Amino acid sequence: MAEGIRLVCATCGQANRVPAERLAAGPKCGSCGEALADGRVHELDGLSHDKAVRGDDLPLLVDYWAPWCGPCRMMAPEFAKAAKTLAPQVRLAKLNTEDQPRIAQQANIRGIPALVLYRRGREVARLAGARPAAEIVAFVQGHMTQRA
Repeated sequence: MAEGIRLVCATCGQANRVPAERLAAGPKCGSCGEALADGRVHELDGLSHDKAVRGDDLPLLVDYWAPWCGPCRMMAPEFAKAAKTLAPQVRLAKLNTEDQPRIAQQANIRGIPALVLYRRGREVARLAGARPAAEIVAFVQGHMTQRA
């Protein structure tokens, strides 16, 4: 029997185990029913950020941003396009650094937008500045093949 993939729900923080072969079928959280790997960008709070970074078996790309940041707002639609392209093998999320300064400090965010790729609790790579979807996808795929 194949082992499940652990995914943390961005909405309620519940850890879920999903069979790998069902990942593309649109698994939902067993607690709140929210989609887990549907290609949408989820907004994280401090608790869901920490749980997802430490607990997800899938790679997680987090966009550290702020509402007052023009480049952050310009990149948002491109980040959403990248999320659709990378799903369900990679999940994408955002963290508002203005609302979560402790998390931004803990992640050593010095400028925004900042993209940080995590895998199984560890930082794999980071990318600074606003990027088009194609560059975001290439960045993630390049680091996933190196670390597979």
